[in-house]
Amino acid sequence: MPPIKSRAMRSRLKNILSPAELRARLAAETESRVTFSFYRYVHITEPAAFRDECYVAWDELLVFGRVYVAKEGVNGQVSVPQSKFEAYRAALDRVPALRAMRLNLAIEAKAGSFLKLKIKVRDKIVADGLNDASFDVTKRGRHLSAPEVNQLLDEEGTIVVDMRNHYESEVGYFEGAIRPDFTYFRDLLPAVEEMLADKKEANIVMYCTGGIRCEKASAYYLHRGFPNVAMVDGGIIDYARQCEELELESKYIGKNFVFDERLGERISDHVVSHCHQCGTPADRQIDCTNGPCHTLIVQCEACAATFDNCCSQECYDFKQLPPEDRERLKATKIFNGQRYGKAMRAGVVNKGLS
Repeated sequence: MPPIKSRAMRSRLKNILSPAELRARLAAETESRVTFSFYRYVHITEPAAFRDECYVAWDELLVFGRVYVAKEGVNGQVSVPQSKFEAYRAALDRVPALRAMRLNLAIEAKAGSFLKLKIKVRDKIVADGLNDASFDVTKRGRHLSAPEVNQLLDEEGTIVVDMRNHYESEVGYFEGAIRPDFTYFRDLLPAVEEMLADKKEANIVMYCTGGIRCEKASAYYLHRGFPNVAMVDGGIIDYARQCEELELESKYIGKNFVFDERLGERISDHVVSHCHQCGTPADRQIDCTNGPCHTLIVQCEACAATFDNCCSQECYDFKQLPPEDRERLKATKIFNGQRYGKAMRAGVVNKGLS
């Protein structure tokens, strides 16, 4: 794809509205939106040109969301007006690299999932810390449908591993899953390998939100000598959809964390996490509304009212200061956002095999 050079075209390659204008635009919409995710590992020769072409075409269809483009492929979470969904699917199919790509429809497609379209060029579509040249990423683990997942999880000796970050698995997970206590996928990969070092011959089922992390992880673990690696096809999102359509028992309990303004969609009625402030059962996740902190926490409705959606008394007090005092002091304050660690979620995350 040739680069887009004209000034008029370049002006269409990014959002120019303020956050307030974006929220007003979304609030004024009268049509429901379809929210979904997608990914594909595919060779993209010129990611920057590919990004620009996609932005122009998708912006015209009022697509909102976040998409990463790299030489290894594309990874996106977006929403589109209901009436433009088929037009967007057709637009994807017109791009050879994206033709017939699976779209994982959200379980709870709330309108406010995204405010604008962001397409970013990255080195990788998922930061995994792996040397892709050392193994074949196309030799992936077996894909499991929802019925196959349930059958395998019922078999004695099956090991199920959550390949997500700790704050994702805190509010929902497959029953009996290993849920490693890590913030970054790149750290989780070698840790899981070490955890399972003496169980290489076991049936291992991995899962993540939409499947993309397990695509790479399963290929890596096969390369590292784990012959029976499988993955939940389409991740939690498609597993939940299949369970609903086929009237299957869901072995995933709680909420599925999603990377948009919803922060989560409910899969079952189970509440498996606790408020970080008072300890009562809760799975409402928010970002602390004290700007310099912005810590992601689990907070019940009562504590939200008491602390004005802040993660601590310290953040609440800081938020009440006059703007000029907050601006003057924020560079010298250390909030939970900079020290958030295991103490805040002690006893919540399962750290290994039982």
